[in-house]
Amino acid sequence: MATEHAPRPSTSHGPALPASITPALLGRLTALVSAAPDAARVTTSAPYTGLPLADLPVSPPEEVEAAFARARVAQKAWAATPLSERKRILLRYHDLVLARRDEALDLMQAENGKTRRDAFLEVVDIGIVSRYYARNAAKYLSPKRRRGAIPLLTHTTELRHPKGVVTVISPWNYPLSMAASDAIAALMAGNAVVQKPDTQTALTALWSMDLMHEAGLPRDVWQMVIGRGSSIGTPLMDNADYMMFTGSTATGRRIASDAGRRLIGASLELGGKNPMIVLDDADIEKAAEGAVNACFPSAGQLCVSVERLYVAESIRDAFIAAFTARTEKLTIGAAYDYSMDVGSLTTTSQLTTVTEHVGDAVAKGATVLAGGRPRPDLGPLFHEPTVLTDVTPDMTLYDHETFGPVVSIYTYRDVDEAVALANATSYGLNAGVWSRDGARGRAVAARVHAGTVNVNEAFAAAWGSIDAPMGGMGDSGLGRRHGADGILKYTEPQTVAHQRLQGFYPPSRISPETWAGLLTGALKVMKAIGMR
Repeated sequence: MATEHAPRPSTSHGPALPASITPALLGRLTALVSAAPDAARVTTSAPYTGLPLADLPVSPPEEVEAAFARARVAQKAWAATPLSERKRILLRYHDLVLARRDEALDLMQAENGKTRRDAFLEVVDIGIVSRYYARNAAKYLSPKRRRGAIPLLTHTTELRHPKGVVTVISPWNYPLSMAASDAIAALMAGNAVVQKPDTQTALTALWSMDLMHEAGLPRDVWQMVIGRGSSIGTPLMDNADYMMFTGSTATGRRIASDAGRRLIGASLELGGKNPMIVLDDADIEKAAEGAVNACFPSAGQLCVSVERLYVAESIRDAFIAAFTARTEKLTIGAAYDYSMDVGSLTTTSQLTTVTEHVGDAVAKGATVLAGGRPRPDLGPLFHEPTVLTDVTPDMTLYDHETFGPVVSIYTYRDVDEAVALANATSYGLNAGVWSRDGARGRAVAARVHAGTVNVNEAFAAAWGSIDAPMGGMGDSGLGRRHGADGILKYTEPQTVAHQRLQGFYPPSRISPETWAGLLTGALKVMKAIGMR
């Protein structure tokens, strides 16, 4: 059973809001929403306590249309802004995020319920992303000479133009990372952004946009609207030149269909049922610690967190003992400091899903090795980190994403079986492999059907390798963030080819037949001398 620190003073189950979250801050942030002065309002609540947190204006469809109209005007000037100026703004934003770190952490914890340690990783992420694209955008976006059709006679250049106005729909589980990182790349490429953050964590998203404005970004280049997808989803899609979505696979399928109808691009990071393989030569203590870090960050509300552990039979008992011992020592509770290991779930629906998945598994014969229960004594949405075994295919959580602090342990006989079990899913987002032999671990990782695979790490190694692409296979989505892919997807490539002196058609003084022979001979020579 998990242990907890003593609760701090609060107005309900958990601690009171930090002093940084003042009425003035809330008023300033909510005023940034693109909505009419007399707009309808929606109230969010703090997961730690269940008490009201923010009163947000709702953007009706006509205001979404107006935001896009403003963005289109602003985008033209922004696209004409030199890359050096965009770089300056992004590096200034980097400094502002780090300087106001504590304010960001307070907002994330208040809206999402995660621990301060997990919230801090989002600040780190945005620092890395903003610096990377500020310093590398010119390399990706500057005109590039390409090999011409006819050597010396064809001058070919590849240009990159911004898409225009990008729609970003960001989720509640990583309210700073998902709100800002995709917008950063789109903005650096010269696009405007109209964003719909999840209402529950809109304050953090608005905070990040406010800092970008303070860094020098013209206000209409990045705007935010608030509302349900059923209300404003249509104008968000119909006005987009590109769609960036992070969320459920079901919603992602609908967005992909709508994007296809409009013949626009879409990048979708969707769900996962992520596996971790513990090989028979793994350092058991390190693998157990790594599994804790893979399964329970942000109370398991992380697209790349692990929900399936595959352990070699020969080390099963030792690994389970080490892993469950660590899980039972995790501190769970609400605190606006670094004292807790596991925080709250964010929404009532997530708590319901977690409770139902665990209850269904136990009713059908699963064994609870650690945790297993909601903790209403700590706050309305807390659930213990839970470890299960004896999980079978007839149980809901066997192949459905739980998105909570729940993991199932399975065993395997050989590596081929481990890889087959890890790949026995329609998802393919993230995975882990643990081995004392790095080369062996990498070889097994290459066989796993997932967009990112970490060896001897949970997920941060691949996620933080910002120069490499990150995204999913199969039902986990399409498109990539990070690296060259993460910014070039927001651009339209254009080829400009300037033909000089002579082209492929024969000059008037040479017959077509003779010309065909000459070109054929030239092609043979090019192959013989190794030309590409």
